[in-house]
Amino acid sequence: MTRSVKVHEYTEKRNAILDVAARYITTKGYEQMTTQDILEALQISRGAFYHYFESKQALLMALVERIGEQAEQLVLPIVSSREMAAQDKLLRVFAVLNQHKQENLDLVFAFMRVWYADENALFRQKLYLARVKRLAPWLSQIIQQGTEEGVFTTPYPDQAARMILSLLEDLGYATVELLLAEESEHPDISRLVQIGEATADALERVLDMKPGCLRQSWSEDFSRWQALLA
Repeated sequence: MTRSVKVHEYTEKRNAILDVAARYITTKGYEQMTTQDILEALQISRGAFYHYFESKQALLMALVERIGEQAEQLVLPIVSSREMAAQDKLLRVFAVLNQHKQENLDLVFAFMRVWYADENALFRQKLYLARVKRLAPWLSQIIQQGTEEGVFTTPYPDQAARMILSLLEDLGYATVELLLAEESEHPDISRLVQIGEATADALERVLDMKPGCLRQSWSEDFSRWQALLA
């Protein structure tokens, strides 16, 4: 019982630090945020901070890991559903992850500035590999189900899952190029929609889905992004 209480207290305090870090990253930016900001906000010592995180970058990695865990919790019920068809599962996974991003838009943009900065190339690569490790098995499971149902025809579900994540990673780069590189100007949302549609087309080809299925499903999401970014 004592050990359980200690684990709970540790997790609670660690999450409190992560919550404050997320707030400062959103309002000030990662580069401008200091560990002193966090110490003052929580009224804790520097030693207490380093008990949970060995560095500012370790804090950032932990925050990204927590976001990944939250996303995974959204995906797992879909993947494990016994009633849902594979194609519906795939579309639903994309939809819930996209909605999760839209609901945390300020934090997403704040992280974009960190992830895609030139000096954080190694950090970005680590994040990508972490996403592959976390999400590829679930996507592969859906793809395998789809091949059994005859809606996907790829004989390589594991590799197809990695290709999907690679295409989505490239979509992220394109999004940053359009949104962050042109922050002082009105972003070309129509161009972003076009890139999204091209990505959907490529995903359909990887899985040999019926043409237009994914693009039609994504069209509503594109409309939401246009409204959010206009």
